[in-house]
Amino acid sequence: MTWIGWALLSALFAAATALLAKVGVAHVDSNLATALRTSVVVVFAWGIALTVARPAGGGGLWAEVRGLDARTVTFLALSGLATGLSWICYFRALQMGPASRVAPLDKLSVPLVMVFAWLLLGEKMTPAVVAGGLLITAGAVVMALA
Repeated sequence: MTWIGWALLSALFAAATALLAKVGVAHVDSNLATALRTSVVVVFAWGIALTVARPAGGGGLWAEVRGLDARTVTFLALSGLATGLSWICYFRALQMGPASRVAPLDKLSVPLVMVFAWLLLGEKMTPAVVAGGLLITAGAVVMALA
């Protein structure tokens, strides 16, 4: 499967996440809900890594873990912190607002990633990319204010 297929599956599961989380967070503190969800993600991710992952270069998964450099670990750890903060905010927003309006605002991460990838990673910002980012932004704002 190409990256497009994986990205579409990601969108499908993200949509399911929003709906399932909205129901799940209805009668519990949003931070507790985030902790429970994160625990499931940790167990699930390690289960996949231990059973499916095939590290490059051979030597097995644990050899690859031992070979990680400080930069890789630092950036993955910072990514994990950002994920946790995003989920805490997302669950609180879902607890307070309708999923059909919270999710589009959450997707403003897409144009933000586009801008940050251009500024920090040197990715190209073509007219089509700019137009797409503006359309996503406009759509999210319209849906949130509806």
